[in-house]
Amino acid sequence: MFLRRFRQDTLTDLPGLTTERLAIAGLAPGDAEAMRRLTDDPAITGAVDFLPDPFTLEDARAMIAGGARGRDRFLGAWTRADRGLVGVVGAHLRGEGAVEIGYWIGGAARGRGFGAEAVSGIVGLLKGRFPRRTIVAECRPTNTASWGLLTKLGFRDTGDDGHRPGRRVMVWGQTI
Repeated sequence: MFLRRFRQDTLTDLPGLTTERLAIAGLAPGDAEAMRRLTDDPAITGAVDFLPDPFTLEDARAMIAGGARGRDRFLGAWTRADRGLVGVVGAHLRGEGAVEIGYWIGGAARGRGFGAEAVSGIVGLLKGRFPRRTIVAECRPTNTASWGLLTKLGFRDTGDDGHRPGRRVMVWGQTI
């Protein structure tokens, strides 16, 4: 009798990718200071519930190290021109059927299309890697910039409340 080994989904070996202006790759321990500089901003820590304020170097190191477990992975979005970190995209396996994305973009980079470029790239990567999983995001409807970006990229409001306060669940590529 032959036994098939079941391969559990993991984000540990999620490959990087390049877009027109960005190089997106899993954050490594050496990226912790860049992540701290970008993320220690009240506009970011106030919008992302799980981020402490202030966001310290130890916080950055812990988030990066958490990727070793395979259920969560934080990827840096670096400009290809000068290798500056402009954003972070998180991918999170949820149960057996979903993968959630979340992101934040640094103040100087907001409004320049980096968020849409990074999230679009990661959605493409995830749908290829996990074709049976639904791609979801949670967003506050009052966060008009993020809500608009997600809608523009093909996410739709499910009508369901998210797990985080004040957020709604949005699903990618499906009609509700």
